[in-house]
This record gives sequence, C-alpha cells and structure tokens, in this order.
Amino acid sequence: MARNVTILVTGGAGYIGAHCCKALSEAGYLPVCVDDLSTGSRDFVKWGPLVVGSVRDTTLVGETIRSHRIAAVMHFAAFSQVGESVVDPQKYYSNNVGGTLSLLAAMRETGCSHLVFSSTGAVYGNAGRDPISEDAAGSPVNPYGVSKWMIEQILADYRAAYRLNSTCLRYFNASGAEKSASIGEFRDPETHLIPRAMMALQGYVDDFAIFGDDYDTPDGTAVRDYIHVEDLAAAHILAVESLLNGSIGGCFNLGTGSGYSVREVIAAIEAAAGRKVPLVVKSRRAGDPPFLVADPSSARKSLGFRPLVSDLATIVTSAWAWHQKAHPRR
Repeated sequence: MARNVTILVTGGAGYIGAHCCKALSEAGYLPVCVDDLSTGSRDFVKWGPLVVGSVRDTTLVGETIRSHRIAAVMHFAAFSQVGESVVDPQKYYSNNVGGTLSLLAAMRETGCSHLVFSSTGAVYGNAGRDPISEDAAGSPVNPYGVSKWMIEQILADYRAAYRLNSTCLRYFNASGAEKSASIGEFRDPETHLIPRAMMALQGYVDDFAIFGDDYDTPDGTAVRDYIHVEDLAAAHILAVESLLNGSIGGCFNLGTGSGYSVREVIAAIEAAAGRKVPLVVKSRRAGDPPFLVADPSSARKSLGFRPLVSDLATIVTSAWAWHQKAHPRR
C-alpha cells in the first residue's frame, strides 16, 4: 500500500478516534479529522488537520473528501451512552443513523467507496454466556445497540447496491490509554467503568457505583471483554488496508475472548492505584446484559488481528498513568 494516503476520520477528536489517528500517522497515512467537538477534545487532534463540523453536514463532508483527496473513511462519530439511549432514543437514531446516512451520501457524491465503521458488541444483546460469534448479531437490547445494528444493515445494502465497501468492527469494551499517556479516556459526563472508577479515586466523581451485583455470574457483577484501545487502533489499520487492497469488507468482533467482572476490574484498579475505590452498589441499569465476551477468531483469520496489549493489568496501568498525568488528584 502506497503511503501518504489520506484517510477521513469522523469523530477523530474522541477517545478511540484519536488513538486511530495516531496509528494511521505512524503507519504513514494522513488522518483528516471531522469532529463537531461536542464530546471530543481539540487537544487530541495531533496527527493531521481538523475540520470542525458535523457528519450530518453532507456538504461539508463532501467538500472535505474532495479537497483532501480522501481514499477511505473511518467512521467513529456517534453518541454511545447506553443509559442515555434508553431515556432519549430519538437523540441516538437521529445522530447515529442520520449522521451515517449523511456521510454515505457525501461518499457516494464524491466517489469515495471504502468505509471502516465503528460498531459495537451491543448489537448482540443478551447473547448468553459463551463467547459470541458474528452470526449471533441482531438482538440489541437498547437503542444505542439498535442504532449501530441499523447502520450495519444500511452498509450491507449500500455494499450490494452501490459497491460502497465497508468493514464493521464490533468493539467490545475499549479501554486503556496510549503508552506515552498523551491521549486517554475522560468524558463529561463519564459513564464507563474504568475511567469513572479512576475519577472517583482522584476526587472528580463522588457517586461511583456498581450497577447490579445479582447477575448470574461468578461474583454477581456483569462480565465484559476488555480490549486495549491501541489494539483497536491496530485493527483499524488492518481493516482499512484490506479495503484499499480490494476487499469488499464484512463484520468482525474486536475483543480478546476472555471476560472480567466489574469487581475484578475494580480490584485491578485498586492494585494499580494502591488504594480502595469508594463505591456503592445500585440496581441494574436498563439495557445491560450480564455477559458480553467476544469470539475474535474471524478477525484473526480474515484481518490477521491479534490483540497484543489487552491483558487487564496493561489496560489498567496505562489508563491510570494517563489519568494521573492529565487530571491530577483533587
């Protein structure tokens, strides 16, 4: 693959998008970020130009694709809070699905035909206790997961009708931080377990809670498959290169095949920080399945993807290093 190829990264000022911009730059590509900065950080855009705007602005996206001669798109721009999606589904369908339709319209108008889509393990819903393979998709239990599943169906139709080839990467729990601690996970409001627990340790959160300790799991708390954000970024490079080399795409899980409970993750955080996380136990949240672990074998076979830094200790220590550097204890 020729280098100096330009890739459009929607939502590139966000946590995962920024890590992927860094990986693109290190692989010899130029990432061009489109982000409205509603949840992303301007400080995270370090490896290419930033176009401030929304993917729902079809004209802006089309002009960006033309002016930067974009070869492919990585699409991260979306709302992603499960609980909020249950309370306000219109927000999620309008932004996630509507924004993707706008992006696809701009891609068709400009002849850009390669897309890597940021999907989610939430498309599986309550899929049981075994590691989940891609053919189990289609049973999301919250509007966030439904919005991502709808987009996957739209992309399949666009692939068939318009030859707009796409790869959907179904993340499980993205976590950790870049090894030099220059970018990491910190939102306002923050809802994800690892950064929220660390914010509680640092004094930024005074109501940290475990949601549900009565699941049918070994310790009663929900079990998830955690994958380091640097491994996710590496998978995106493999996916975009596969498309640029002629693949029509497909859907792939990005996980490790192993799960950790909420209490196991908190114990690892306490070991890294050297002190107890202050917490209370609350009732389950709507839309949270008890067990969500990937079968990552398809990504390994088709993309050559193998997570290298996704052991829990590395995830937690890298995240804690970033939190200490970026947001000192109050």
